[in-house]
Amino acid sequence: MSTVVQSQGVERATDTLDILGESAVWCAISQTLYWVDIRAPALRRLDPRTGEVTSWILNDLCGAVILSTDRRLLLAMRLGIFIFNPFDETLRPFVAPETESESNRLNDSKCDRGGRLWVGTMRDYGLARTGSLYRIGTDRSCTRILGDITVPNALSWSPDNRRMYFADTPDGELRAYEFDPDQGSLGDFTIISSGNLPGRPDGATVDSEGCVWNARYQGSCVARITPEGKVDRIIELPVSQITSCALGGTDLRTLYITTARQKLTAAELVSQPLAGALFAVKVDVGGLPEPRFALPSER
Repeated sequence: MSTVVQSQGVERATDTLDILGESAVWCAISQTLYWVDIRAPALRRLDPRTGEVTSWILNDLCGAVILSTDRRLLLAMRLGIFIFNPFDETLRPFVAPETESESNRLNDSKCDRGGRLWVGTMRDYGLARTGSLYRIGTDRSCTRILGDITVPNALSWSPDNRRMYFADTPDGELRAYEFDPDQGSLGDFTIISSGNLPGRPDGATVDSEGCVWNARYQGSCVARITPEGKVDRIIELPVSQITSCALGGTDLRTLYITTARQKLTAAELVSQPLAGALFAVKVDVGGLPEPRFALPSER
């Protein structure tokens, strides 16, 4: 299988420039894209039908946005998961997997296809190997699954929910874990990508054919990787820090890509004026509906 390299058709999707754009997620109900700027910090929403971008300024770092089964959202803030209602802009705590004394913040967080929430924690800027990966139930139960993590990323699941993808970004490896869809437990893992791609693994999504689209931080691209570890496509971008991606649009065939401008030098910012932009490109394979977390009823 030869690798297709694509640089045409990539377009800037909004006028925004994020410091650290992350956690792109497509909401099929509202037909909008959500993502966060961890550093602003802000939650953003794009309506592709009108081009309108709505931004909510937050009071602390926000590592991810997760859809729920109703109109509310979950935000992975610095110290825990919060429930955010975009209609009245209320924000209230839901669960905190760690205490403030551990000096970590939340990062990549997503639901598996059974509706369980998975939350990664890390020392900010990846300064220590103190992070963990937690599984959180609808009853707020919190179970530590993995430890000794520096920068948790690439959380995503196969279409049949029997494989979980995960990366500790500095390791440069994309792991594929055996996953029990009934218990939400992990088995052995294999490495399906290690050092054979530009940059390091960041956020990821899985398409309807079971392939992983992986944002490559400092690699200027998104790579499509088969379950067997073959790279069959690379989408090149005009910026270096690629952070996350999601398949959206009415047919789930628009790949949305977040990027970052943090840590770039003045010279790099001149050569990468679109660093931090949200990009979009049409692809020929569809995505899957984003799993949602069942929040308790509002009182």
